[in-house]
Amino acid sequence: MANEQTQHLTLSELDRDGAIREAVEQVSGDTRARFLGKAVLGSAALLGAVATPASADAAAASDVAILNYALTLEYLQSAFYTETERLGAIRGELKRVPRQLGAVERAHVRAIKAALGTAAARSPAFDFRGVTEDQTKFLKTAVAFEDLAAAAYKAQAARIRSPELLAAAISIHSVEARHAAWMRFLAGVTPAATAFDEGKPISEVKAIVASTHFVTAQPKMTSAKKPKYTG
Repeated sequence: MANEQTQHLTLSELDRDGAIREAVEQVSGDTRARFLGKAVLGSAALLGAVATPASADAAAASDVAILNYALTLEYLQSAFYTETERLGAIRGELKRVPRQLGAVERAHVRAIKAALGTAAARSPAFDFRGVTEDQTKFLKTAVAFEDLAAAAYKAQAARIRSPELLAAAISIHSVEARHAAWMRFLAGVTPAATAFDEGKPISEVKAIVASTHFVTAQPKMTSAKKPKYTG
């Protein structure tokens, strides 16, 4: 359970340019109309019309914030797998994982950014501290990231106002859950230890991400031998 300090953590490590906060505060007028009218994730419309102008504004602002929250997690996963694939240090049974999962996470990023348009939060920089070039650390991190993503999407489902956005978010959630089960299987961990899963609230997700210290102000080298930059 998150302690009192965890409950008061901010988005500073994930939203270092304030884009998530600004998206909530500024979504209105043409921005709202563009978001409602053009947002698509794959072939599914993200946002639809709602009952009244006032409730539409509130729903749009809330859903934009949730979508940007999801985007920050997708940035993290996408960068993790992309860097791992580029470094090429993962071999054997795990070799295909960075390529396959990276392609999916990058697709999630592109789709969510397209939906948000100018309201999309910018990606932070990352320093994965060597986990992208170590077999054991890579797999443990992949398990943790996929579990976290599935739990994060699950917790936000009840807060999504748009039925179309909810359907799209659930379609991503099921993919993240499959990723989590696959990574757990490869790690020798029971894919589903209990009959029911709980979602993780934003405060807990933020605390977990902050504890990794993967989010940085500037991208850093992950290997002195291979000058590949993260982020």
